[in-house]
Formats: sequence, structure tokens, C-alpha cells
Amino acid sequence: MINVDTFSTPLESSALIVHHEEEVMGTIVTIDVYGESTVTSELVTPYLNFALASLHNADSVFSLWKTDSPMSKFRRNELDLVSAPELIGEVLEACQAARELSRGWFDPWALPGGTDPTGYVKGWAAQRALHQLLGAPVHGAIVNAAGDIASFGYPSAGKKFQVGITNPLVPSELTAIAVLDGCIATSGSYERGQHLVDPHSGLFCTRVASASVMGPDLGLADALATALAIAGNDL
Repeated sequence: MINVDTFSTPLESSALIVHHEEEVMGTIVTIDVYGESTVTSELVTPYLNFALASLHNADSVFSLWKTDSPMSKFRRNELDLVSAPELIGEVLEACQAARELSRGWFDPWALPGGTDPTGYVKGWAAQRALHQLLGAPVHGAIVNAAGDIASFGYPSAGKKFQVGITNPLVPSELTAIAVLDGCIATSGSYERGQHLVDPHSGLFCTRVASASVMGPDLGLADALATALAIAGNDL
């Protein structure tokens, strides 16, 4: 889990324009948008709506809880890539790149029940939602998908977004504070128990309590954080 805070007091000319929580993808996604105090939430609302529509579109395509979703049908071989939404091919291509980069420690094709790109999709969806906010008349935004965080800009002049990373052994404490320049994803078993599968053995396994990855692309960071949590020093 990552706790987001600016760890600073915004200048008077800057303000939190929008704070929105959306139930989607089986979790709560939080969107915070920062801009000059003269910017109204009404000016930001159209961009927020596009971001929310993007999240729900990702959920409708990739949710494995929905038996009639295109991804569920693809897993059951009821849908091929030619007939599936283009997003599935796009995501699977990115997953293939992540599998190669992680030397097979992230492998959606090795999971029980069939192809499962969930370890990539949440971060990817949050990144897509953030992209919808880039045209808004603001200077910063954060999309937090249950601890996988995408951002652009800054909360106030001269400041950067910072995130606190929970200590997996003492959840009431922080183990680190990271200056956010792009995105960060964290994976581990300390909150949800053993839910990550070692693609080499097929067993539920993590070799470290928590792993965080920062970078410009949240989908890839999400995948690599999963790989690191499973592989530990073997990666």
C-alpha cells in the first residue's frame, strides 16, 4: 500500500481543484487534480469524466470477475485476437515485453485458469486515465489505483509529489518516502496474503515482503513490481 501526500503546504495560488473517488476494477481509484486557485472544478469536470470513462472501459474489457467480458471469453477460447477488442492485443503485446524484460518472472500466460494480464492492467488503466487529464487547465494530477500511482506535474510551485511506502512488517509505519516523478507501483503479500503466482513453479510465492518500482509507465512498473516481489534476488 502506498499513502499519497504532498508532504508540503501548497502556496496560496495553488489548490486541490478536484478530489474524486471511483469504485472500479474491484477497488477504489482516487483522482486528485491540482491547479491555480482561480481554476474551478467545473472546468476540470469534462476531463475527469473522460478519465473515469477510460477506467470503466478498461474494467469492462479486462475484468475476470465478469464472465461475459472480452478478456474472460478470450481465456475460455471463445474469442480470438482478431475478433477481440484492440485493447486486448495492445495489452498482451505490452505483457510480452514485460515478460522478456523480467526474464519470465512476470508471465500472464503461466497463471492458473489461462492468460491473466491483471498484474499489468491496473497500472495501465490508471496511466490511461491520467492521460485524459493532460489537457485540463491544471498543473498537476495523481491517479491512485489502490496504491499503483500515476502522476504528472506538481501540487504547487516549487514542490513535487511525494509518496510514503508502507512498511510491510509494521503497516502503521512508513518504510520510505519517494519523490514522485511519473509513477510508482508496489507489490507484495503483506495486505492480501499469498496471491502472487511464481510462473516457474506454479505455486503461490513471494520472496520479499514488498517491492516498489518507479518509472514513466505505470503498466510496466506494475508488472515489474510483481516480478520483483515473486523473484526477490533471483531477478
